[in-house]
Amino acid sequence: MKKIATFLFFAFLTLLTNAQIKMGAECMEQYLPLLKGKKVAVCGNHTSMVENTHLVDTLLASGVNVVAIFCPEHGFRGEAEAGAHIKSSVDAKTGLPIISLYGSNRKPKAEQLAGIDIILFDIQDVGCRFYTYISTLHYVMEAAAENHVIVAILDRPNPNGYFVDGPVLEPKYKSFIGMHPVPVVHGMTIAEYGMMINAEGWLSTGPMSCDLRIFTMEGYNHSMRYHLPKAPSPNLQSDEAIYLYPSLCLFEGTLISVGRGTDKPFEVYGHPELTGGDYYFTPQPIRGVSENPPLKGQRCRGYQLTDLARARYDSTNSFSLEFVTNAYRQFPRKSAFFERAEVFDKLAGTATLRQQIIAGKTEQEIRDSWQPALDSFKAKRALYLLYPLNDTTPKQPNDIYPEEIIEHDN
Repeated sequence: MKKIATFLFFAFLTLLTNAQIKMGAECMEQYLPLLKGKKVAVCGNHTSMVENTHLVDTLLASGVNVVAIFCPEHGFRGEAEAGAHIKSSVDAKTGLPIISLYGSNRKPKAEQLAGIDIILFDIQDVGCRFYTYISTLHYVMEAAAENHVIVAILDRPNPNGYFVDGPVLEPKYKSFIGMHPVPVVHGMTIAEYGMMINAEGWLSTGPMSCDLRIFTMEGYNHSMRYHLPKAPSPNLQSDEAIYLYPSLCLFEGTLISVGRGTDKPFEVYGHPELTGGDYYFTPQPIRGVSENPPLKGQRCRGYQLTDLARARYDSTNSFSLEFVTNAYRQFPRKSAFFERAEVFDKLAGTATLRQQIIAGKTEQEIRDSWQPALDSFKAKRALYLLYPLNDTTPKQPNDIYPEEIIEHDN
């Protein structure tokens, strides 16, 4: 009963928080003047909503000349599982061409941007370095800079935006699941992150080379716990999964299942050979979610973390290593645990973490090793924050970023 009461209490507070926030996409009076007389592309997916209507439909109804749609991993309607090949197609509702930015075409080509004046980027992120929507943002900005196209980001909350944690990516481990020297949990909204990409010179075209416009939210601060009204991808179906995702995603570089092919992906972990845990699950194909899950058809022993996530949601601001270190201790074939070591190192952003786990280092010893780089990132992050860290009066965005690229309340 106590667990239920606690869950309902935080659910109620989350709903109140959501009601306070006005998304960047909903502040249409701010960005519609920029679109007047322009050919507009939307980089979005199923989360690109203006209240209960998709952004593309809203723009067309407002007379905006939308000429193309770009979509990231999981597709425009969010129906594809992680890693699935996304084909370019046509939106059945509007007849607009949909250009996939996942698979072989991660960066818009010059011919795909021909005639486009502005790209509106509006995608719900979850605040983790290896969640590929921020990699898509990077390539959109880079291509736009090369082809003299404006990028306008319509900002949305970061459900993991209230803390910063994890090892900072080392340059040699750069990949599509980690493109920038940031920690696993970066604590920034998608617009703040885009500003950092631009100003830090991470685009191949050089610092400040993208003509970037930012349309901020109203009523948001970084201490808020935000409930995503739509699952951002097929295997992140709950607040608990989104909270656990930064920690559990490391298992994708091991033999351990994170519950793909069950009704609780990223809320559980296990393996048939694990020697601990009192929770059992058997991954099975789920169409459009996980059609060939790891350990398909095998009964896994492990842990369900749903209640733990709820208990910690309001009190623990950390990227946790306890799950992966616990699983390593309980896995009998130590040499096989990191079978996908290359993937694990890319997710961690370093080979050091894997080596430390194998060496039996404590979590505190591991944390101490990444603290200097993490502290340096936190200082850098402070330069790009558009919203207060709590509910105090925010700094004015123009005080921390050039006025010409901030579209805010006038």
